[in-house]
Amino acid sequence: MALEVQGVVAMTKGEPVSLVTVVVPDPGPGEVVVRTQACGVCHTDLHYREGGISDEFPFLLGHEAAGVIDEVGPDVTSVQPGDFVVLNWRAVCGECRSCRRGRPWYCFATHNASQKMTLIDGTPLSAALGIGAFAEKTLVAAGQCIKVDPRARPEAVGLLGCGVMAGLGSAMRTGEVGVGDSVAVFGCGGVGCAAIAGARLAGATTIIAIDLDPRKLDRAREFGATDVVNGSSEAVVAAVRRLTDGHGADVCIEAVGNPKVMEQAFYARDLAGILVQVGVPMPDMRIDLPMIDFFGRGGQLKPSWYGDCLPSRDFPMLVDLYLQGRLDLDRFVTETIALGDVEEAFLRMERGEVLRSVVVM
Repeated sequence: MALEVQGVVAMTKGEPVSLVTVVVPDPGPGEVVVRTQACGVCHTDLHYREGGISDEFPFLLGHEAAGVIDEVGPDVTSVQPGDFVVLNWRAVCGECRSCRRGRPWYCFATHNASQKMTLIDGTPLSAALGIGAFAEKTLVAAGQCIKVDPRARPEAVGLLGCGVMAGLGSAMRTGEVGVGDSVAVFGCGGVGCAAIAGARLAGATTIIAIDLDPRKLDRAREFGATDVVNGSSEAVVAAVRRLTDGHGADVCIEAVGNPKVMEQAFYARDLAGILVQVGVPMPDMRIDLPMIDFFGRGGQLKPSWYGDCLPSRDFPMLVDLYLQGRLDLDRFVTETIALGDVEEAFLRMERGEVLRSVVVM
């Protein structure tokens, strides 16, 4: 029997979100219902509200989530009721050309639930990133649920569902940071701080944090930055070179989604260095680089989708590191809030006052 729950919905472009009744259907083949325990407030949710991702309003927001399996549909065997899971938006298909080539982290046909959740009047909802976890319960594909150690704190490990995994993976997977490398991270919000933590885990010895906000630079040090650069008062490229013996960083990670910042990161690399872009740009943004500089500097320019993670491989491993005290996911949780407080959390996020507000249910 379909369930009626409370959920946070962006009804129209640019308007404040609403707490409304959401109808969650019984799970069909390959689907499960998850009782949400915690869900982070991510910039991607704000992009949805602002119409920066698509115009398929209304959106049921929320996607950085952990919870417990409530019901499973026919033929679901990977999880069962009572399992503690972290949700992901890369439920790989195993059949597309990328999966067949052994690169499932690039899967081009990831699974989502087939059925739509709706408003009480039957209006179909578009679930953010196929998840829609700003709701007491949500309907997802079984492959979007990764079973992890139930001793973990939902508020912390749920953040692996998007921003923290994106940042960790931008260093550890996309950037291929290795022991002894130098890394420069541009932008020290939640994703940037996760990139710093990932670079530290991977063995980087010089980790340079760049931001305009002194508060964020202080946070960056807590996550492992060895040096900080205030972009509002220092020439960023020159500062990165000075901190790397005049060479530039082996890996530069752009975690803002801004063309000017990406240009800085491009020129702050060492010759043959790697530039990773993990910050999400707006659709109208463009980059303009001299082709001779692109050719002459060598190296690699790499977008990072979800940190190039494979959730079934990476989530359990990172949760184990968290439980061992080697990855401080709790530090990302600035505050916990109620389901009705998401709009105010967006404002605090835009002002740079929080790394993550986490909705707890």
